[in-house]
Amino acid sequence: MAIEPVIIDILAPVIATVGVASVLGWVATTWLKVKNGYPLENSWGKPLYPNGGGEAMERIRLLSQENAQLRAELGSLKDRMAVLERIATDQPSRLAAEIDALAAKQLN
Repeated sequence: MAIEPVIIDILAPVIATVGVASVLGWVATTWLKVKNGYPLENSWGKPLYPNGGGEAMERIRLLSQENAQLRAELGSLKDRMAVLERIATDQPSRLAAEIDALAAKQLN
């Protein structure tokens, strides 16, 4: 059972187009992964992380330290903001009473 030449003439461009589109899609996907920092995959589907060397690891360490410092600062600012909100929303007479109580406590 042979395939007729007319069918081959019709299917050849379709097969070639699908093949080229597949390769171009793979290249585009790989380029986007590399550009955006996603890991590549080996033939078994396991992620391959590019070796950035010591410089990249040092940058990650410094950024992690800075992140921790900023989080600590943000926590203290949230606490201060809560105090300021409490002062702004409390009744003036209650605030005055608390200040007087603290002043009396300091004098004793």
